[in-house]
Amino acid sequence: MTTTRRSLLKTAGAAAGLGVIGMPALAQGAAGKIVIVGAGFGGATTARYVKRANPALDVTVIERDDRYVTCPFSNYVIAGFRKLDDLTHSFDGLRKAGIKVVKGEATAIDTAARSVSLGDGSKHVYDRLVVSPGVDLSFTGVPGYSEAAAEKMPHAWKAGPQTLLLRRQLEAMPDGGTFILCAPANPFRCPPGPYERVSVVAWYLKTNKPKSKILVLDAKDVFSKQGLFQAAWESEFPGMVTWIAGKDGGKVESVDPASMTVKSGFGSETGAVINVIPPQRAGAIAHAAGLVGDNGWCPVDPMTFASTKAANVYVVGDAAVAGAMPKSGSSANTQGKVVAAAIVASLAGRTPGAPALFNICYSLVTPEYGISTTDVYQVSDKGITTTPSAGGVSVKTPTTLNERKLEAEYTVNWYKSITSDVWA
Repeated sequence: MTTTRRSLLKTAGAAAGLGVIGMPALAQGAAGKIVIVGAGFGGATTARYVKRANPALDVTVIERDDRYVTCPFSNYVIAGFRKLDDLTHSFDGLRKAGIKVVKGEATAIDTAARSVSLGDGSKHVYDRLVVSPGVDLSFTGVPGYSEAAAEKMPHAWKAGPQTLLLRRQLEAMPDGGTFILCAPANPFRCPPGPYERVSVVAWYLKTNKPKSKILVLDAKDVFSKQGLFQAAWESEFPGMVTWIAGKDGGKVESVDPASMTVKSGFGSETGAVINVIPPQRAGAIAHAAGLVGDNGWCPVDPMTFASTKAANVYVVGDAAVAGAMPKSGSSANTQGKVVAAAIVASLAGRTPGAPALFNICYSLVTPEYGISTTDVYQVSDKGITTTPSAGGVSVKTPTTLNERKLEAEYTVNWYKSITSDVWA
């Protein structure tokens, strides 16, 4: 870890508690009505920081679920060293902050009338709208796969019942069986997520079913933190994990849930447990509202995350086209603070300052082996790009400082910090 990266981690931790750099403690301006669709990392952060900046604003969050279950740390539920309850967060903290939380599903957005319609027929008008719908899974992107097929070949890419299903399948898998993970092409939610999953599943199998193997069929030729992950697989689980790149036949051509087989350029493989992570796109409401581009994601102004498709609308989190920023909880949290600052400024008739954007991504290989990557971003005529000589990844060769164990501790503390910032 370089000095620059240590400084970034310290700054990031402070920013999580204080908000966007340059954001006033109490912005002054005319009151307005803010409606936010989605109470995940992006939506809930935006709500909290808008209300914190200007308590006079009327802030309403629309969320279809009673509680939010995070995808970060869901891999650890699959591996058996976390419980789903550990990842489940109520919205009581938002309510205590003076934010209205409405249970319901947004079904339509009328940008001319500035209103959001819910499935129960009710409508919510807004002065500014934030859409944070996360991702939808494109089941048709994998021939033979479907929502029904996911009951045999779980995706577990939305935390909840699918997470528990994959855990049960792993527990029932015979020693000597093969776990197959099918990874999608970019972009998708949490770029390192499939490889962290491989790692913690390997840890579980090594501990409980050591004769088993893991096969990764990947549509990509490279992946996030690849060198760190592959070095860990060799050192911690020698001979257990085989990764096939897209150029070598790793791209999945079809799946057959009945025979539990996966066909790719590499051949036809049978698995005892098959985890299919399909391609993804912006959540359905973004499509219904006409906020997406031809690529299935929402184009935004990189300075403010204002939609380029509709006035007075902002898109935050996984659904947004955010240049070099990955689709992650950390990115969404940072973006939510930028959006909050932009909204408060716009209602006060001010121009928001330049955004402070960063991402921190921790992954566990085992409960005591952590790795990470951090990046700082800048906005230019090229959009959101990484800042040269800022950020970095974990050291390739650990020293006597026992960095891997320290980073495992940082992983746990990062989760406590960010979830407290968003929902507590």
